[in-house]
Amino acid sequence: MSFQLRREEVLDAAGLAAMLEESPARAAQAILLAAGEGEIEAQALLGQILLDGRGIAQDQPLALRWFSIAAGRGHLMARNMLGRCHEHGWGCVADATVAAQHYRIAAEAGLDWAMYNLANLLATGRGIAQSQAQALVLYRRAAESGHAKSMNLLGRYLEEGQHCPQDLRAASEWYRCAAESGDFRGQFSHAALLAEAGQIEDALGWLGKALTAGNESFLRVAGESLMSAGHPRIRAMGEAYRMRLSSLIGV
Repeated sequence: MSFQLRREEVLDAAGLAAMLEESPARAAQAILLAAGEGEIEAQALLGQILLDGRGIAQDQPLALRWFSIAAGRGHLMARNMLGRCHEHGWGCVADATVAAQHYRIAAEAGLDWAMYNLANLLATGRGIAQSQAQALVLYRRAAESGHAKSMNLLGRYLEEGQHCPQDLRAASEWYRCAAESGDFRGQFSHAALLAEAGQIEDALGWLGKALTAGNESFLRVAGESLMSAGHPRIRAMGEAYRMRLSSLIGV
């Protein structure tokens, strides 16, 4: 089936985003046309839909190529996605060292997601010399920029006093910010401190939000943790996590 697209429809980034939700195949054609005309946002978006197979056949090597084109023109998220591709072997041989190089370029230019991804490599010593101190600096920078996952991890460093003075009040505040920003791990962390403080109703509310948004690996670990909790209502939430996990994996 052929679609007839107006030029303004092809080049309007907001329109493309809305179209992706309503008609992925139609949006994919529009993105292809805009990318071919040199629209940098469309080039980066084309890489993403090729990577995801959204509205277009999945093609990881071609996704990598379009990310490279957009990154070469200064698109920071495309640069970050080049790092992701090299870290995970999407369309190329996995190489954490190359991934770290791409993350660093985007992180130094101010992209919060790249700060977070580079911090993850630094924290684990993958592709780069391990440095928890440098990882903490990047998590803090990303958190202060509004990056929810980094807020949660910064909270963990502060709660445990890892490579920084322990500060439970600051940890609690960062967990709250992460939770309110929609990060399910942040919601779980926030709930844990609320439960410790005896605020069971509030804790259960945040655990419910994390239950709804969490992925399989999170639900498995979090559910096991909840099953050993001291409060019976928190333990019951652990069973809800187990049931949610079973529904996701089809057991």
